[in-house]
Amino acid sequence: MFNIVHKEMLSSNIVLFDVEAPLVAKNALPGQFLIVRADERGERIPLTICDNDPVKGTVTLVIQTVGAETQRMADKLNEGDCFADIAGPLGNPSELTDMDEEELKSKKILFIAGGLGTAPVYAQLKWLAGKGVMADCIQGARTKDILILVDEMKAVCGNLYLATDDGSEGIHGNVTTALQKLWDEGKRYDLCIVIGPMIMMKFACILTKELGIRTIVSMNTIMVDGTGMCGACRLLVDGKVRFACVDGPEFDGHLVDFDSALQRARLYATQEGRLLLKYREGESHHGGCGVCKD
Repeated sequence: MFNIVHKEMLSSNIVLFDVEAPLVAKNALPGQFLIVRADERGERIPLTICDNDPVKGTVTLVIQTVGAETQRMADKLNEGDCFADIAGPLGNPSELTDMDEEELKSKKILFIAGGLGTAPVYAQLKWLAGKGVMADCIQGARTKDILILVDEMKAVCGNLYLATDDGSEGIHGNVTTALQKLWDEGKRYDLCIVIGPMIMMKFACILTKELGIRTIVSMNTIMVDGTGMCGACRLLVDGKVRFACVDGPEFDGHLVDFDSALQRARLYATQEGRLLLKYREGESHHGGCGVCKD
């Protein structure tokens, strides 16, 4: 069992948990994720790691209530309760972890965090700060009320630029508006790492390609079972079939076929759509989830 030592509501539908998981906390690297289960009856949920403290033996999870199981976690689990399972760390860590400190310090790095993507971005920013590298970040949301972890982000950033669609905080507009504004002001970057809703990542990548900024995206949002068995996170990268959970979750954003991924996500939401995907994708259709069977 994995004890919950701290619970905090970050917004009306986003909750933070600090959970005792010493082995995970010791081994986790930025960019990786966990599989979490509330109890023996619970659904397995893949969650990116927001933070880990090897000394305290804790990991930080940030959960948005988008379905019945995540809502049950938010409602029923409190400090003193336990998660039944936390498996991980899973997935490949950020490519930043393969660079030595001199290489990291030589790069001008920009992160773009959209919505819940702020949580995994924070993990990478904090890791970089620990190496003496203070990257910049654009953090976006629809309105200021759903901006999360702002103070924590400021503590590990060189510059934090807030952007809201309604103009209630920071730059008036979305994250691409903010990036264009920074570019027009003379800001230049060697590498951009974008994490958030798929549609946001698509348009951010269109702009960074125009600006000539190499870009990495995290496709964690399309994962379901997180072990490579269900096939839900199938996507095309440079024309090749990849699965976000085992081949990623991070990929070259300029090589990801976002249009096919967005279309597939819409089809995967229905039984008839899943059958259509099975027909279209033929032998390359994974199908391990079992829901596409005749």
